[in-house]
Amino acid sequence: MDLGLQGARVLVVASSRGLGAAAARQFCLEGAHVAINGRHAARLEATAATITAETGGEVVAVTGDLTSADSVESVVSRAVDHLGGLDILVTNAGGPPPGNFVSLPLDAWEQAFQLSVMSAVRLIHAALPHLRKSDRAAILTITSLTVKQPLDNMTLSNSLRLSVIGLTKSLAGELGPDGIRVNSILPGWTHTERVDELMHDRAARQNVSLDAEITRTAAGIPLGRMATPQEFANVAVFLCSPAAGYVHGAMVPVDGGSIRATL
Repeated sequence: MDLGLQGARVLVVASSRGLGAAAARQFCLEGAHVAINGRHAARLEATAATITAETGGEVVAVTGDLTSADSVESVVSRAVDHLGGLDILVTNAGGPPPGNFVSLPLDAWEQAFQLSVMSAVRLIHAALPHLRKSDRAAILTITSLTVKQPLDNMTLSNSLRLSVIGLTKSLAGELGPDGIRVNSILPGWTHTERVDELMHDRAARQNVSLDAEITRTAAGIPLGRMATPQEFANVAVFLCSPAAGYVHGAMVPVDGGSIRATL
């Protein structure tokens, strides 16, 4: 199936590893020109080189800290300069640290707000003038299954990612008439570096082995396993493509059935 992404100009942020890197790689496989972003230049350049080697696609590395307003403007501007415009923006951010309400200091909330919420707000604000010039514009926010099913000891993620969902749904109403589609993807447990870190934390708190905690977590997923980054990327790229041209304002889980809510 041709997704219609040949030559599309795509910015995927927080993409030096994990879900962002997987999405960027899949966009390249579909023939898009991709800018990736991260804070660490060496890691980002290595990811760009790997994706280029695996796909033959055009990948540009744009270093920048998404918690800084000035840096966000620079990331978008440099990506647009390299790509010659922008058709698709994928907002993403490393998840906030685990912890329950009592254990989290107040400044952790401010830091997580800047990372999880304001990075998306600033990115979309900076990208909009460029997206308005595209005839296949799309925005995808990456959130989490926690927006529908909170997880223990993940109070920051449970709380703040809901703000990004509210933003996504609001923008769907505001930008739809301009032909800019806006959706969100809700990943569940996926084999990434971030999930490895969370599994280590959970195993330590429960005084069990890492393998035991991974097995226990997978057993709670109806499909009986975690997702691969590729399975996430397949859905993310489809949602951004013209092939999903009438999918708008959707919150799409990729969670193996973990979300038990009916709505």
